[in-house]
Amino acid sequence: MSRGFIKEGDQEEIPMVPPRAYLPKGMPNYVTHEGLEALNRERESLENERAASSGNYIMSNFIDAKMKLLIDRINTAVEVDMTKANKETVSFGAYVKYNDHTVRIVGVDEADFSKGLLSFISPVAKALVGKKVGDKFEVKIPKGTEVIEVQGIWYEAVTLTVQESSHSDEITRSARNDNGDGVKTSNSNEIPRLPAVARNDGSVNVISTEAERSGDRSKARAEKFSNKIDVFTPEENIMEFLPVVNERGIIVGRALHMELHKGNKILHPVIHLHVINKGVVAYRYWWHVAFGDTPEKTLKRKLSETLGITGVNPKLKKQYIRETKTEKELVYVYIVNSEENLLKTPEGKEYFDIFAKD
Repeated sequence: MSRGFIKEGDQEEIPMVPPRAYLPKGMPNYVTHEGLEALNRERESLENERAASSGNYIMSNFIDAKMKLLIDRINTAVEVDMTKANKETVSFGAYVKYNDHTVRIVGVDEADFSKGLLSFISPVAKALVGKKVGDKFEVKIPKGTEVIEVQGIWYEAVTLTVQESSHSDEITRSARNDNGDGVKTSNSNEIPRLPAVARNDGSVNVISTEAERSGDRSKARAEKFSNKIDVFTPEENIMEFLPVVNERGIIVGRALHMELHKGNKILHPVIHLHVINKGVVAYRYWWHVAFGDTPEKTLKRKLSETLGITGVNPKLKKQYIRETKTEKELVYVYIVNSEENLLKTPEGKEYFDIFAKD
């Protein structure tokens, strides 16, 4: 095209649009009520800027690009109802005091750790979820491991602790899932997890070995499953979406984990696994079926990720509905043969009652 037909300024470089706060692919975009209001205020501000920039080709396109990213966040926002939270445990939106400073667990766009607002995808926030006052545990942070003690939990506003910049930068890099220079250090298609195992002394250790950090997966698996004092602990992320099914197992919707375990009796699928060793049941494990998965797909992933077992074909033994005072589950009972030393299953009547009808 001839330059005579190009408006003055059209050849200027359009400024790069900064990305929104990092949110792993597939992770629900949880927000607090205040966070959703802030997103809507941001949209109004951009709309005003767009009107004021009328005639400025470069600025208009820049604002339009920012608006597109913002609208996506607003449209995918999942506002969490904190009134349904168990006030004795930490969940999304809670104000938490730990190690003498107070934070609130919020959405990724709300997060500003320097102001005490901690992204729910950060390692510390993920480790805090489900904990009670007095719980102590370890969590991996960029500069090593931090021992955390929960000192207080509130669901009404309390004063947050302003953080020092160095500590704030650490947490921000962890939540952003990169190495500090903007280069992601893990597959962006993976939802970050904080796997943990309960130990005989009652503490909780984050599984993180030198082999895992170096990328040697085979060595990491050997290290991970060689410690015989490790005890199986079911993964319970109360802010995770789980499938809702009918009695035939057909998915009819989804609901938050915490909503499915408060007496609502909403039917959701779970897996019970019996590991057979020399003709007898040696281990019993259970997991929730992940949203979007078949029971078999979830089970095979858990066999690999949690128990280090691959290349086996679990056999479906039976299917039934299990109902308690707090929940209603469609149970898929599987069996698998293995002579490996696996994670010990917890002792006690409460745990084994889960498998009573298997």
